[in-house]
Amino acid sequence: MSFRIVSVRRALAALAISAAVPALAVTEIELYHQLDVTRSERLGDLVEQFNEQNKEYKVSLVQKALNGAPAPLNLATPATILAFSQNQGNFRPVHRVMAEAKEKFDGKAIAPELRVRVADDKGNLIALPLAMSTPVLYYNKAAFKKAGLDPNKPPKTWWEVQDMAGKLRDAGLRCPYTTSWLSWIHIDNTAALNAGEIADAKGGFTFNSLVQVKHVALLASWYKTSYFKYYGRRDEADRHFSAGECGMLTSGSELAATLRDSTGLDVGVAPLPYYDDVHGAPQHTLVDGASLWIGEGRKPAEYKAAAAFIQFLLTPEIQVEITRMGGFLPMTPVARAVANSKLLAGDLAGMNVAYSQVKKEGATHPVRVSQIEPVRIIVDEELEAVWAGKKTAKEALDTAVARGNVLALTNGSAANTASAKPAAKPAAKKK
Repeated sequence: MSFRIVSVRRALAALAISAAVPALAVTEIELYHQLDVTRSERLGDLVEQFNEQNKEYKVSLVQKALNGAPAPLNLATPATILAFSQNQGNFRPVHRVMAEAKEKFDGKAIAPELRVRVADDKGNLIALPLAMSTPVLYYNKAAFKKAGLDPNKPPKTWWEVQDMAGKLRDAGLRCPYTTSWLSWIHIDNTAALNAGEIADAKGGFTFNSLVQVKHVALLASWYKTSYFKYYGRRDEADRHFSAGECGMLTSGSELAATLRDSTGLDVGVAPLPYYDDVHGAPQHTLVDGASLWIGEGRKPAEYKAAAAFIQFLLTPEIQVEITRMGGFLPMTPVARAVANSKLLAGDLAGMNVAYSQVKKEGATHPVRVSQIEPVRIIVDEELEAVWAGKKTAKEALDTAVARGNVLALTNGSAANTASAKPAAKPAAKKK
């Protein structure tokens, strides 16, 4: 009995002491994003892991457009990146936040190809390239076999795509080839891969060069012969390919994870096709995706929380998880090495194809048509006029460049047109 009394007294004393010691204050910060449900859930899984591991800090996801003061953490997507990069005074550079928080951090350890557009002139990281991808070619191996094609030999050039699309059509497939992200893949990356231009040093658009005109003309001929099915300006084609309707698809490398998880298709991944009759091709493809920006004007504790979250994201284990879960490129060579040892062969195939493309030589192309919404709308309108047979490839691209340059002239340069409205279509000529 006396033992029980002493034990109770000790327990009460310990409880009194613990009650007298104040609990550690938790610093909570918000992360603004504009992701769809699937991508939001994936990001939420990472945030939940961080919150479980860190008792001092808590990150909360908030779906909100950046139309006011930024949050401590802000996720920029390809559609919104210019609003961030053109208003850098609203954000505190990542390298500064990490230094002030005394977190171990080497921004230059991040792969150079991923630092384009998120690093300053000295190579210091302004934002974290969290979820990056590049365009690739997907192909349905079962459809290839049915058409008598070797499923282990995907097309390398656009001419080979044409040959294989013809055989897929002859085998009864109504959608031999399709594409998502029209401007991103067929304007920006066609230029990058085939040594073309998007904009010149004076700030004007120049995406109507010979190789781009040739490419759009080729796509137009495919559209007429039912080699190419067009489903929309964004990622509509992804769903048709996922449903097994199409033989080949060009889309972002991150789609590999979705195809793996949500379809029963046997899908191959190959580099984005190029033109072997263009001198210097193939060069590198362009990297794009979501980057993490830190808002200016926050409290010191909030910056420490943001720094801790970034440090968490940069650990090799979490990098591998981001690659496996979302199909994105690991940010550092160390993370890529870990991914090569831990990921399954199917996951590695897409990652290695994507990396093989972005590591090639070529210009950086800081201006991207796909990231300037008013110009992207113009380009999509003009390309749709080509599919409809209303314009030739040259007429459409010349008009798109002219309309885009009206915006560039008004706003100072091609890169400063993000908030402008698309230039009106030229009036129809009287016959």
